[in-house]
Amino acid sequence: MPRRSLPLLLLLAASLAGCDAFYDAIGLNDAKKAEAEAKAIGAACRHAGRSLEDCYALNPNASKAAIFEGWREMNDYMLQNNLREVPPVFAPTEPLKRSQPIIPKAENVPGPSVPATPAPAAPGR
Repeated sequence: MPRRSLPLLLLLAASLAGCDAFYDAIGLNDAKKAEAEAKAIGAACRHAGRSLEDCYALNPNASKAAIFEGWREMNDYMLQNNLREVPPVFAPTEPLKRSQPIIPKAENVPGPSVPATPAPAAPGR
């Protein structure tokens, strides 16, 4: 490579450093876009009054950390400005699939295997 082309190459690299096409070429914009979308999803879930768990279940491919960050930022904003949730108009197309319910039913809660008996009274009292 001739020495004359080195300054030209450095000038070209410096000019592309601020260009979105440069970041697209090396794949950085995709990561930034995905994180921004996940934050927007989290904020929308909070605004709609959805729980984080439901938001995660409805968006399994989005970053959970970014969803939480967007949800938390929207929660802080809503508290500061006394905003209420806006219930979603559209229900999810598929029901949420969970392996176990968050709150178990009373009959599924394990109880004591031996019936409870009152403790004997202490002697002399």
